[in-house]
Amino acid sequence: MSGFLAGLCVAVLPVLAVGIWLGRRTARPQSLGGLGTPVEHATFETLHTASLAAPPLRAGLTEETARKSARKLRSLLGTDALCLTDRKQVLVWDGDGAHHRTEIMERLAGPLETGRGEAFQLTCDLLDCPVRWAVVAPLTVDDRVHGALVACARRESAVLVRAAGEVARWVSVQLELADLDQSRTRLIEAEIKALRAQISPHFIFNSLAVIASFVRTDPERARELLLEFADFTRYSFRRHGDFTTLADELHAIDHYLALVRARFGDRLSVTLQIAPEVLPVALPFLCLQPLVENAVKHGLEGKADKCHIQITAQDAGAEALVVIEDDGAGMDPGLLRRILAREVSPSGGIGLSNVDDRLRQVYGDDHGLVIETATGAGMKITVRLPKYQPGVHSAGRLIPE
Repeated sequence: MSGFLAGLCVAVLPVLAVGIWLGRRTARPQSLGGLGTPVEHATFETLHTASLAAPPLRAGLTEETARKSARKLRSLLGTDALCLTDRKQVLVWDGDGAHHRTEIMERLAGPLETGRGEAFQLTCDLLDCPVRWAVVAPLTVDDRVHGALVACARRESAVLVRAAGEVARWVSVQLELADLDQSRTRLIEAEIKALRAQISPHFIFNSLAVIASFVRTDPERARELLLEFADFTRYSFRRHGDFTTLADELHAIDHYLALVRARFGDRLSVTLQIAPEVLPVALPFLCLQPLVENAVKHGLEGKADKCHIQITAQDAGAEALVVIEDDGAGMDPGLLRRILAREVSPSGGIGLSNVDDRLRQVYGDDHGLVIETATGAGMKITVRLPKYQPGVHSAGRLIPE
């Protein structure tokens, strides 16, 4: 929490400083419609403008995001022109004097190399050009210069130099948050790929072996299983989005269980109790199937008799409550803790730590897996899925009926 507050202060203080600066520049003794003092009014306007500029910058520094935020940033500084650059080119120019683009980029070599701000006079033969001075403030993320904010004005101003530096700091914080978002996305994608790599080899081998066993004795059954296998693998290896719906995930689980039942026959029985109202709930892709696979392995491992797996999905107000329970061999709680901490990774624990990590990354630490187990007592895994979570949206149904 202290780290979050520190980051929030770093993000907000620069724009507050600019707001107070603008307020003092425009201060008047009269009241402003009940909005407080002139300084308070200017600070409010500054924060509002900054809030409008922030969303595009959270997507990184590109021509599109620069174009969407430049006008708001120029409004913060009150300059005649403002441009945003990366290390190679001007991404956007807002205001007068766009013919100075080439000169600006030529003068940026030093600030982009050193990361230090700079102010310089512009050369211009146009008598009516209002842009005569440029203030360069580098945009840095993790001590790396990604580009620059350049404020252009009619005359040199030490106050503008300070204000441009503060706004550039704020922009840099937004870019750093964008970098964190992208890192989080790459991590989730990497973990999905790792999960596929863990599940795929043995599952594909076993499924094809079962299908082959029916080719001569029951060709129609072999055809049905081949279709189940095709539908499941199509879902597992899709590249469309990080999230899916509970309906799609359960549909894929149904394909998976059809192949497992073909292999184990009457040894495996499965009961599903699904509330229809939770079927549209979005959740991380390949989140429940590994838990069902884990239940199958623990339920049948070391047992000669039958195993029963129960899958329930209930409406729990703001959340969907999914429970996967088996009556198999269970696990020592100490071993389970080491598996979730990635200290050990036995074949029976494939997917558990991966799913737990992804749930915590998407929903927060209080939404990790809740696992109840003991040696010889089976295993019960509970997953709490918020119905509405910012950034969690399904890409739509992809599995054919």
